[in-house]
Amino acid sequence: MKKVIGLLVLAVIGIFLLATYRANTMYPDQQYYPQQHSNRVAVDQDKVVSNFSKAIQIATISHDYPAPVLAEPFLAFHQHLQASFPIVHAVASREIINNYSLVYKFQGTDTSLKPALFMGHMDVVPVDQDTADKWTHEAFAGVVDDNQIWGRGALDDKATVMALMEAMELSLASGKPPKRTVYFAFGHDEEIGGSQGAKKVAEYFQQLGVNFEFVLDEGGAILKGYIKTVSQPVGIIGIAEKGFINIRLIAERPGGHSSMPPENTGPGILAQAIVKLENNKFPATLRYTNTTFDAIGSYADFYTRFAMANQWLLAPVVKQQLLANQSTAGGLRTTTAVTMMKGSSKSNILPTKASVVVNLRILPGETWKTVLADVERIVDDKRVTYEVFMNNDPSPVSSIESDGYKWIAQTIREFEPETLVAPYLVMGGTDSKYFYPLTDSVYRFLMIKLTPDIRKTVHGIDERIKIVDYVQGIQYFHELLRKVSFDNEAPSPS
Repeated sequence: MKKVIGLLVLAVIGIFLLATYRANTMYPDQQYYPQQHSNRVAVDQDKVVSNFSKAIQIATISHDYPAPVLAEPFLAFHQHLQASFPIVHAVASREIINNYSLVYKFQGTDTSLKPALFMGHMDVVPVDQDTADKWTHEAFAGVVDDNQIWGRGALDDKATVMALMEAMELSLASGKPPKRTVYFAFGHDEEIGGSQGAKKVAEYFQQLGVNFEFVLDEGGAILKGYIKTVSQPVGIIGIAEKGFINIRLIAERPGGHSSMPPENTGPGILAQAIVKLENNKFPATLRYTNTTFDAIGSYADFYTRFAMANQWLLAPVVKQQLLANQSTAGGLRTTTAVTMMKGSSKSNILPTKASVVVNLRILPGETWKTVLADVERIVDDKRVTYEVFMNNDPSPVSSIESDGYKWIAQTIREFEPETLVAPYLVMGGTDSKYFYPLTDSVYRFLMIKLTPDIRKTVHGIDERIKIVDYVQGIQYFHELLRKVSFDNEAPSPS
């Protein structure tokens, strides 16, 4: 018996030593260390803030289909860009795609280089009328207050569009032409899936036979406390994004007076379906969390490295911890969110048709069709029918070894040397998902710092951006454009 106990003790000690060794050796430092800070181009702050404020005042709202596009705001936004950036419009060729989306081409001098594409979107989500009076400043007033620019689109995503245009205006002001051809593409319906904007733009490029060195869109940012045990801010670059599907669950029942209800009303049937879906989550995986942690794991505390390096033993514990945090749970599984419900028009009328909308964000490896089949299997109720609207499969995963990724990552750390850089899976959707036929290097990042309170304002109340962050975003794009196209002596990133 003593021998058995001794062997067990030795086994436990051996496992502990192996696990400790893995924790101390599995995560080498992968960060880029700049020799010096990037040169920051001089920016006329008053001018760029004024241009941005006016952009926010143009209410380029996207409403869910089949609501038509409101043409006037988008045409006004086009005019604002033209008036604000005269050099860009003198140098670039411009195409209007499907009436409202824009493509700018800045012809390079070296046609042997693949072009680069920088993207953003002009449209914004509506402001919920029930919360409109809760805004500190009216959502489309573009108020500049407390060293911040306030309004719908300040973060999502007019900051990208306007910062790119300001950066290019400054780049061209020197009179030096780009070496690599650069394109800008600004969609008009990203907030409702991009099928009439970015998708048409991608088809336009396919018809031209254009292939890109890389594509950069919105989607990542600099986050503080992204991983609680890593003290430094982390610049997260999206290398893939989830897919999505909206499913309308419908229960049709005989109507009538509420004083004589059936055993289950339509909303009651759907309530049972909702409970089943929320109690039967999709399986969790650490695959994409591991991709991020590999890049910054050397900066985490020992206990976190111990757990992450030994998932053969501790994966259930790691999953439990990450799933308990709303900001990290979405990266582990296909998520299920009930968002819209509808019954009858009056309290004493039994609804003849009740419905509920479920929005699911799909992990790479699954498709919207497999997710739909899983929802039907989980609900398992013949009284419920299913109507799919707006869907897209998850994107492929782009390499972190490409020149495009390295340029983006290096420039982040040159501007913010204390910030770590890591790839990650984007939880939402972006217009860039349509561009994989044109390149295998698609990335998502905007040079802004998102604190937890600011992150909540995206699609929410009091959306805003700090002036200092917006100015740095312009300077970041200017430097990135210099590396990619305007510096004839610049080597490929190491």
